Amino acid sequence: MLGSTHGTLTTHSSPARAVACGETPPLTVHGTAADLDVSGRPLYAPVPDLDRFFRPGAVAVVGASDRAGRPNTGITRQLMAWAQRVGARLYPVNPGRTSVCGLPCHTSVSDLPEQVDLAVLLVADPLPVIEELGDAKVRFAVAFASGFAETGAAGAAAQDRLAEAVARTGVRLLGPNTNLNAFESFREDLEGPAIALITQSGHQGRPVFALQELGIRLSHWAPTGNEADLETADFLSYFASRPEVGAIAAYVEGLKDGRSFLLAADRAARNKVPVVAVKVGRTEAGARTAASHTGKLTGADAVVDAAMRQFGVIRVDGLDELQDTAALLARARTPTADGVAVYSISGGTGAHFADLATAAGLRLPTLGRAKQDELHQWIPDYLHVANPVDNGGHPVGDQRGRKIIDAILADPSVGVLICPITGPFPPMSDKLAQDLVDAAEQTDKLVCVVWGSPVGTEDAYRRTLLGSARVATFRTFANCVTAVRAYLGHHRFTAAYRSPFDDAPRALSPSARKAQELMHPGRQLSEHAAKQLLRAYGIRVPREQLVTSAAAAVRAASLVGYPVVMKASAPQLAHKTELGLVKIGLTSASQVRDAYRELADIARYEGIEPDGVLVCQLVERGVEMVVGITPDRVFGPTVTVGLGGVLVEVLRDAAVGVPPFGEDRARAMLGELRGHALLDGVRGAPPADVDALVEVVLRVQRMALELGGELAELDINPLLVLPRGQGAVALDALAVCH
Repeated sequence: MLGSTHGTLTTHSSPARAVACGETPPLTVHGTAADLDVSGRPLYAPVPDLDRFFRPGAVAVVGASDRAGRPNTGITRQLMAWAQRVGARLYPVNPGRTSVCGLPCHTSVSDLPEQVDLAVLLVADPLPVIEELGDAKVRFAVAFASGFAETGAAGAAAQDRLAEAVARTGVRLLGPNTNLNAFESFREDLEGPAIALITQSGHQGRPVFALQELGIRLSHWAPTGNEADLETADFLSYFASRPEVGAIAAYVEGLKDGRSFLLAADRAARNKVPVVAVKVGRTEAGARTAASHTGKLTGADAVVDAAMRQFGVIRVDGLDELQDTAALLARARTPTADGVAVYSISGGTGAHFADLATAAGLRLPTLGRAKQDELHQWIPDYLHVANPVDNGGHPVGDQRGRKIIDAILADPSVGVLICPITGPFPPMSDKLAQDLVDAAEQTDKLVCVVWGSPVGTEDAYRRTLLGSARVATFRTFANCVTAVRAYLGHHRFTAAYRSPFDDAPRALSPSARKAQELMHPGRQLSEHAAKQLLRAYGIRVPREQLVTSAAAAVRAASLVGYPVVMKASAPQLAHKTELGLVKIGLTSASQVRDAYRELADIARYEGIEPDGVLVCQLVERGVEMVVGITPDRVFGPTVTVGLGGVLVEVLRDAAVGVPPFGEDRARAMLGELRGHALLDGVRGAPPADVDALVEVVLRVQRMALELGGELAELDINPLLVLPRGQGAVALDALAVCH
């Protein structure tokens, strides 16, 4: 991790040791801790006070109606019923009506007898009303109207004007292009931790909302729509701070602001509140559709994926996965162990589920010999009980069934018991379901059941399993595996979580100030200048000299040491190898002179005006990697690491990190590479200096954090990672300034 939160901020990445970088000192920042990072951005998410949005004392309905056949009439009546449920006073506002649904109707919000907390705007153009709401000190407003950013450029301009009015008046706005989901009827008879729901498309939240019919509590629903003001991140921060919320489920089409989302996810991780999200836009088609629906920038999906993973947001693909995973995470207790035991009345069922669970990364510990002997008291000796446990069917029908379940749950290596029941087989399945429910009430371990019947009307399912608040019940193997993996992963993640914002730099380092002197706004730097930029941040480059004559090249080669590499150096020159502007393995003065003349001739032929020729130390024997900074439209500068060299575009094997992140994330990025085994040493090659590579990734991240406003793009390719203990060397670099 880079930095510290107090006093002098110094680079440290234990156990990775600092790379030897010549005379360049380690990064040091002088200053004190603050709540702003080096770019002046907040380091901690504010928690908006949304209590009066969800539980207002008084509500104004602007555009209220009771005229038959009008859409506003149905909405008005729904809002009246909601206001009654939450104990709010409702005031209809419509200059063309004297009364609505038996209530006196007011001409404007300013005429109301009291200050209201929330105004619901049932008007086609909410913009003229916003100023009035500001004058009346209304805290919140909801705009249902469509025709904004989701419709194109003209609508986006109208939304910008609406957002400006909201910012000017201080009113907090939900919408536009939202719906009535925030005012749904939530069941008040359910207990236990609740799911809070955030959706940009109201209909997509319906499956999660319907969980109430299965006995799972929901507390809030925020349909964010186009997010002209209030956005997903605001509700995420708020819900993560609510004591009744056990999990947050979200359907996200696009993120308004990447930084706000990271800070909100960080707050949820600090508070150990699980966040499960469907984020559309994995494909170009999905991204286009999402943009047309909400007018959002979806951002590169790989970056979104990395950002969610870094902050513990559990990304799922389907709405069925969203509801099942959120339901499990909301209600399940902290695991006592990460081992999963699979128990079934069929050997085939157990083997099938064990395959799926193991492939998903769940750990199925082999039960010890003593435990197996105990289980064989009730299960025939010829059946497998090491895990998965096959009882053969018959023990389920008598007192042996419960004893088997209790014995498995008593094993200290088991934190989760999963019982797949592929179909109803009364009375066995009825007795098994009841035993599982009874056992779950007596243990602090998680008990999961997969009820595979396509019917779902059986009493064992509808009454016994769904009637239990302690058993997690699923309809498919896949959803069960997904939810259990998320459950164990969430608790593993939060137990070790340390916010990267705590260690983010608060002030510019001397390295940044030195680097800024090398910048040329709007230009791509030459390789030589780009390497000077790396040296400013302590990233090792080869010994090299920039020369402008053949004689100087020969002198430089003797100082650098043979063999040498010679390369033309010029701004805007990106692919030197393809143009023949790189000469490798030169071992004599005559070769150096000839190479200089040849490089000069090629440059003239190609119309290139080099700033000179680089005479470089030849560095061999290492793994070629690429490390760089790439801009993202939503999250800003991101850091990429992957397999490098001339085939980097072909291999496309890279991982992304979204600053800020620490050493753990940098190492995890390497583990995500398909070719990460190359760093361990293959076909007789020695292991690479992974510590040095991690240190380079962290230093490049520091550049992204400090120079994001000036450095548009950075590409270190290849970064040669030498054998363990020898460091890493940037053989080539490209840098583009804003």
